Amino acid sequence: MSDARTPAQIEADIVRRREQLAGTLDEIGVRMHPKTVIGDAKAKIASTVDRTAGRAFVTVNRTVSDMRSKFVDEEGAPRLERVVPVALVVVGLVGLYAMSAKRRRA
Repeated sequence: MSDARTPAQIEADIVRRREQLAGTLDEIGVRMHPKTVIGDAKAKIASTVDRTAGRAFVTVNRTVSDMRSKFVDEEGAPRLERVVPVALVVVGLVGLYAMSAKRRRA
């Protein structure tokens, strides 16, 4: 059996490969187009920011819930044994700041 191809078969192979190459080059052109590259970069950055913001939100929410649970009981009533000392410290710090600001002006 002969493996020789006819000129028509060779020409058909050339046409098919030319079309495949043109398709590949078109795809590369689309992928490497500046708008496509910028769009891909923006999408990746947005995804990263969303993921980071989501993690930050969860962390802040957890921290606030933990802090709230230290100053409020399960029913929502303030825990005076913890609130009063903190309030006194805050009032004392504000008083010290006010006194030092008054001394600086004098």
